[in-house]
This record gives sequence, structure tokens and C-alpha cells, in this order.
Amino acid sequence: MKIRKITSLTALLTFILIILTSVILYIVPQGRVAYWADWRLWGLTKVQWGNIHIINGLLFLLALFLHIYYNWKPIVSYLKNKPKELKVFTKEFNVALGFTLVFSLGVLLEAPPFQWVIDLGDSIKDAAAVKYGEPPYGHAELSTLKTFAKKQGFDLKESMSLLKKADLKFESEKQTLQDIARQNKISPQQVYFAMKPVNRTSDSKSLPDNPPAGFGNRNLADICQEYRLDIKAVVRGLTEKNLKASAEMTVKDIAETHNMGPMDVFETIKEIVTLSRAPSTTAGQSAGSATPMGLGKMTLAQVFENHNLDQSSAIQNLAESGITADLDDKMKKVAEKHQKTPLDLFELMK
Repeated sequence: MKIRKITSLTALLTFILIILTSVILYIVPQGRVAYWADWRLWGLTKVQWGNIHIINGLLFLLALFLHIYYNWKPIVSYLKNKPKELKVFTKEFNVALGFTLVFSLGVLLEAPPFQWVIDLGDSIKDAAAVKYGEPPYGHAELSTLKTFAKKQGFDLKESMSLLKKADLKFESEKQTLQDIARQNKISPQQVYFAMKPVNRTSDSKSLPDNPPAGFGNRNLADICQEYRLDIKAVVRGLTEKNLKASAEMTVKDIAETHNMGPMDVFETIKEIVTLSRAPSTTAGQSAGSATPMGLGKMTLAQVFENHNLDQSSAIQNLAESGITADLDDKMKKVAEKHQKTPLDLFELMK
């Protein structure tokens, strides 16, 4: 056997596997959805495909290093000019470097057509979330039966009774939904459906303090139906705040259309719902008491001016929270730097 041939063939086979697993990981649903619905392709889970990708990537790198070792002289010759002098930045090398930089910067700058590839992957994953369903919260499958029932507002004894009626085997309330699912060869989502009280045709409840997993991928009609909100009132409220929205638009679509984050849209919906249920405010309400919109696009100076905030006090409030910024800085930039939302900054300023 020749090591050189083995090295080249190993590099070829692992390269093929890397391409295959890359395509699969490109179209696989988001982790929370894949784990919740026990997504599989050819019998393998998302985690297993990811592990195959990583291990074969390491094997490919090892084979590539050996390939470079055995072909060092030809590779060096690629870096020589006509007088046979070693020159790294040859025309060919510069072209290769140029391709690499263009593709890398194109993705970072979100420029087409590179961003189109990313957007296509996101749309495929979003479609999978609609098809397989979102978990009630992130990694719900890892919650014990007792914890999950408590979070969902279910009666634990009733849910356990329903699981038994569905002929699902489980040992105790301390088992996770994932363990019960594997024990019965079903998905955590199916365990959830089995333990869900019969009289609950929907999970209608008040809007939570924080958006649940996958909130950004859901459209307004679906959200309003789940939380018993008036869809017309929500759309009208968003429109009054200069946010173009419709029942079919997802939270993520609304956010991207107005250069803001899904969390900002969620907070706006919460505000609309709160105001619609609260008694009318007095005419003497201060201008800065309402939560403003379009904060991400504004500079700090514009926020101070548009919302009658005292500049010195606002800057001092930010400094006390460890946040420093120039008046010309955009709210979105400052918020991302400190892992907050523009609304968070605004609340600190007041």
C-alpha cells in the first residue's frame, strides 16, 4: 500500500462527506425545533449529522496536511515566478486570495448574492419550524415531567394519568420529556400532546414577559390566536407607531422591514396590548413616558431631542450601568455592544 495514494483518497472521500453533511446541516431545522420534533434524516438526528461533519472535517484536515507534505515541491513551485524565485504573492495566489476575501467580506457585509444564500437557509429552517412546530420554550424536551407541567400550567397528576391512558411508559415525574420520548420511540412533541389536558383546545394565555422560543418566526395572526388578542387592534396599533404590519407577516419580517430586532416588536405588541386593556391616560402625561419606536435608527442626540430627555441625566444613568457612548452613536450600535436592546437603553436613560 502507498501512503500517498491513501492520503489522496482519504481527502477525496472525506471531502465528499463534508459536502453532504454541509448541505444537510444547511437545511436542518433550528436546534430547538429539531430536538422537540425528534427530527431525523436517514435515521440520524441533527446532533449525529453534526458529529459526522466535525469528525470528517478533522480527518480531512489531517489528510490535507499529509497531502501538502507529500506534494510540497509542486506547491512551492506554484509560488515561484518565471525566474524560479520564491514569491508568495504571485498572480495566481492573489486571485485565490481575492476570491476568499470577496466571499468572506460579502457575507459579513450581507451583500448579494452571498446574503441570498444565508436567507435561503433561514427560509428553509423557518418553513421547518412551521411544519414540525415550535417547543413551548427553549429545550423544553430536557425539562422533567414535573417542571414541564408546572411551566405549562398543567395539573401534574392529570397529565401523568393522560400519559398512562395513551399507553406511554414512564418511571416517575422526575423523567425528562426526552427520556420518556426515547423510551416510547416517539418525539418529545408527541409526549406533550399526550399529556395535554383534553379540555385545552389551545394554549391560550396572557402574553408572557419574554418571548417564547421561535416567536420571531410566527405570524401575527397565529400569535393573536394563541394569546387571545384582537388582531385588528394589534395591526392598527403597530401602524400608528409607523410600523408596517399585517396578519400574515411574521415578527421577524416586521423587525427586518423597520431595521429593528424581534424583541423590539415583541415589546411594542406588549405595550399595545397593555394600553388597550388599561384605562385612558390623562392629557397631562409626559412626552417621555411612552415607549418610542424606531430607536435603533436614532443617534443618542436625536433620542434626547425627540423625547425631551435631559442629556446630562441620561448620560449619567447610562454610565452608572457601565455604558459609555458618543452623542453621534446609533442606539442600535450601542445596544449591540452592551448586549441590550435599544428599548433597554431608552429605559435606562429615563
